[in-house]
This record gives sequence, structure tokens and C-alpha cells, in this order.
Amino acid sequence: MGTVTETAAKTPPGAALSAAPRPGPGRRRAGVHHLAGWLFSTPFLVLFAVFMAMPIIATLVMSFTDFGLRNVTDPFSAKFVGFENYTKLFEDEKFLKSLFNTAYFVVVGVPLTIGAGLVVAALLNNGIDRMRTFFRIGFYAPVVTSIVAIAVVWRFVLDPADGLIAGVFAEFGASAPDFLGSETLAMPSLITMAIWRNLGTVMVLFIAGLQSIPTEVREAARLDGAGAWQEFRTITVPLLRPTLLYATVITTIGYLNVFEEPFVMTNGGPSNSTLTVSLNMYREGFSFFHMGYASAMAYVLFVVIMGVTVLQLRLLKDNTK
Repeated sequence: MGTVTETAAKTPPGAALSAAPRPGPGRRRAGVHHLAGWLFSTPFLVLFAVFMAMPIIATLVMSFTDFGLRNVTDPFSAKFVGFENYTKLFEDEKFLKSLFNTAYFVVVGVPLTIGAGLVVAALLNNGIDRMRTFFRIGFYAPVVTSIVAIAVVWRFVLDPADGLIAGVFAEFGASAPDFLGSETLAMPSLITMAIWRNLGTVMVLFIAGLQSIPTEVREAARLDGAGAWQEFRTITVPLLRPTLLYATVITTIGYLNVFEEPFVMTNGGPSNSTLTVSLNMYREGFSFFHMGYASAMAYVLFVVIMGVTVLQLRLLKDNTK
């Protein structure tokens, strides 16, 4: 004990402080570097918080209130109603109809869009040598065109009196069906237009995927006696699986949020046969000012989109092992 005490007594007062590790110049430079990164990120973080994070949180809170027309000028006077808006949704025949219509649009439209995009991509990548760029631009042009303008044009094309299809039918002495006025044909007409518009996006993704497949693999398959269809089915499609799943995910998310097509072309009719969840949400929120109810509808759609996306990504993970 005496030895330790004497040693401590002999130690200079500043020795303990000088023995402590000090941050080196590399660590200080890293701290300055991180600070500079946060400073450069601040404008984005502020904009994201104000225009994205805060509205998302406010909408979530709103879905548990009766916020609507009577308290639209004073949102803080809205009454907390718990899960009442959510329970009403699944008792609302109109919402259930819109949910079914959206599922119909997705289940029919997504496979047809993916299949058509894959076929067009394969033809443009291998089968067509001349004017390949022209065809690629032609298929992709609807993607970069305003969806409202496209919907208006298609509405005139499908017009049973003066539309393009009506003129073709008139040449054969027949009358064209009322595509957008029929409960049976209205949704298939919207799906057809959606496939035509989104074909370009899927085509570009598949062309990129096809060009990333090594030519040696295809040549080896041909040397083994594989025909064109067998090569496509056993070589091309399996190697395109990541691209296929990615295209399916983004197309499904877009189709679940379908709004402009029914809004412009049919306004949800006839008899709500083309009413989708997004269009129903718009009506409840901005036509009837049932903001709390519309917010609950938005989060139900969000949960559906999240569930479908996670399922598809799980399939991608399981099938690429």
C-alpha cells in the first residue's frame, strides 16, 4: 500500500491527463467529413420532413378521427374515434366493390403486361434488326406521355358513335359496342389501355436483362440441340428471373394505385364497375370531405401494397437461391 501511495504521490498532476488517448488527426478528419455530409443533406432532410414525413404522420393520425367537413377549418377539434373508420370500411359495399375492382385490374393486367413486354423485348432484341430503334421509341413513347392525354384519346377511340373502332365497325355494316358504357366491357377496356401504356417500361427492363445474359450460354444450349422455344423457356426465362420479379413488383404497385384511367375515362362507372380504391378515396376525401374516412382507406391500400410487395420479394429471394 505504501509503495502504491508513494508512486501516486510522485506522479505529476498532468501526467494522468496526458496519458489518456487523444483523438488522432484521422478521427478528427472523419468527424469533419461526417459533419459536412450532414450539412449537405440538411436541405433534403428538411424538405422530406416537411413534405413527406409530417403529412404521412398527420394522415395516419387523421385516420383515427372524424375529421371532415364540419371541422375542416379547425382540424384540432376533430374527435378521436379509434378504429371506427377502419371497421366501417369493411361494412361499406362501395369500398368492397372498389377493392374487388382494383384486384381485378391487377390480377388480369399485371400478367398480361409482363407477358407482352417480355415478348416484345425478345423480338426487338433478337428478331428485328432493321428499324429496331424506331420500334423501341414507338413502344416507349406512351410511357413519357401524359396519362390524362392518353386517357382522353382512348376515350374518343372507344366512343361508340364517332370513335375509331366505331368507324371500323361501320365499314362492315355493324355497330360498335359501348366499351366504356358496359359493365362487362368497361374494366377490360381500361386494362387494355393500361397494358398499352405500361408496355414500354417493362420492355426496357427486359431488354436490359436480355442483353446481360452471356451469349456463351445460349450458344452452348444451341450446341446441345435446344430449339428456340426450349432455349427461351429453360435458359432465358430462368436467367431473367430477377428482372421478371422486379418488373412484376413495380407494375403491381402502379396498378394497385390506378386512378387516372377510371377518373378520366369512366368516372368509376357504369354502376361503380370501374371504381377503384384510389378513385373512391379521392371522392370521399375531396368530394364529400370525409377526410378521416379517406385516410383510413389510404392506409388499408398501403397495407395491401406492402403485403403484396413483401410477398413478391420473398418469392424473388426463395427462387434465386
